[in-house]
Amino acid sequence: MSVARPDEVRRFNRASLLRILHVSGPATRAALATELGLNRSTIKMLVDGLAGDGVVEERVPRIPQGAGRPSLLVLPQAQAVVVLAVDIQVEHASIALVGLGGQILGRNSWNLRGRGRDPDEVVTHVAESAALLAQDLDLHPIAAGISVPGVIRRTDGLVHTASNLGWTEVPLGERMGKVLGVPVVIGNDAELGALAEFVRGLGRGASDAVFVSAEIGVGGGLIAEGEPMRGSVGYLGEIGHMTVHPGGRECHCGNVGCWETEVGEAALRRALGLAEFGPRGAIVAELRELQRDSDPVARLGDYVDWLILGLVNVVNILGPELVVLGDMFAILPDAVVRAAQAEVRRRSMVSRAHGGVRIEKSSLGADVKLLGAAEAAFEDVLTTV
Repeated sequence: MSVARPDEVRRFNRASLLRILHVSGPATRAALATELGLNRSTIKMLVDGLAGDGVVEERVPRIPQGAGRPSLLVLPQAQAVVVLAVDIQVEHASIALVGLGGQILGRNSWNLRGRGRDPDEVVTHVAESAALLAQDLDLHPIAAGISVPGVIRRTDGLVHTASNLGWTEVPLGERMGKVLGVPVVIGNDAELGALAEFVRGLGRGASDAVFVSAEIGVGGGLIAEGEPMRGSVGYLGEIGHMTVHPGGRECHCGNVGCWETEVGEAALRRALGLAEFGPRGAIVAELRELQRDSDPVARLGDYVDWLILGLVNVVNILGPELVVLGDMFAILPDAVVRAAQAEVRRRSMVSRAHGGVRIEKSSLGADVKLLGAAEAAFEDVLTTV
């Protein structure tokens, strides 16, 4: 039986303390000692070491915490540890520099049209834009996390397929690592959305949650027993391609009647009476107008039925306590979400068994994939700071 060396224990304790501050924000030394189960002298040594390295700072709290001398708060310093987050979507790409504690320090975005979706073009543009942003802010990211709407091999960042981008067998992790010069993590966009919700959104405190996102396609990310579930090599969460309508529309994946053919962007355009092709803004405007409609559920018709059917299947198979709706699902009228939750609770055996699943819209908005990409990068970074 091997015994951990003192330096290994110190590194583990330091990373654990930093993780608490990164996720939960400022805390007193006493609170950190309680959370980590360490004595005060050990906490003092860890905090002093991190403060000496400029990673944390101690301050008197602005609001008094009672009589007597106030306890100092240990605050993570956002600019001391910075990662690059990249969100590649079908129509546009975004980057952000994200600091310790999840603070977005700066960002940039651009449209992807025509040749702009070519993998080499995307890699070059990300590298150039990231370098300019880092220079402008005088920050130096030490790792990168990248979100892609596709089937990703997590071990090396190979994009097996990203159909809506037209990508097949793209070694994105290798290419991005070379041009960025830092460790790179590539993840499926819905998987990273789930990670963001678990760390910074509605999923905080939830043991089992599913993030379901809809753009052109539909994807899912899963948190199981407090940990992201990624499958044996990273291929997991393609819930948009479960068959819900045998004999329905053909899907780009080669199947027929996939869920995303009934609830993805094209289906939503049909339900709203919009043209097959057009700006995404038209969908957003129509859904916001629909929020004021007296009966948005009836207005969307069969679309709501297919949405509910897929969610019932997701809940029965995965058994989450929480389902978070992202991207276009997050701007559906509130009445539609309430109707979906009621029907899922009624029709799902799993939901009835544990008192009813919650179905809620994402609270992180358009930043959810960027924040998820950043958290993926921070997973390894915090052990080495």
